[in-house]
Amino acid sequence: MSDKVKFEMEFVIQSSPQLLYQYLATPSGLSEWFADNVNSRGEMFSFIWDGAEEEAKLLKRKSDEFVKFSWEENDDGSFFEMKIIVDEITKDVSLFITDFAEEDEIDEAKMLWTNQVSDLKQVLGSR
Repeated sequence: MSDKVKFEMEFVIQSSPQLLYQYLATPSGLSEWFADNVNSRGEMFSFIWDGAEEEAKLLKRKSDEFVKFSWEENDDGSFFEMKIIVDEITKDVSLFITDFAEEDEIDEAKMLWTNQVSDLKQVLGSR
């Protein structure tokens, strides 16, 4: 395990868990907010940003609940996970992000997630 530090973020999303999951778990959904283009072959996903390609392996997923990926170049046990949480009382839907970054890059990583999720909310028509 490298010196990466785990961090978590939560975003309230006005969407049904079923719709939100489609944007987290499918190449076409991820292409709309997470990367410029996303392709998948089985458990391997290719994320493309500005012509640069990153490979990630889908480690686990549960329909309408979460997806968990590991970047191919990482052999340190780190991953990123996007989990859908529904408040039992209010029925508010939240997107819970777990990711890892070097200690001096955490603020930057959090800002990146905030911007990405902002794009996701726009695609979903959520505030």
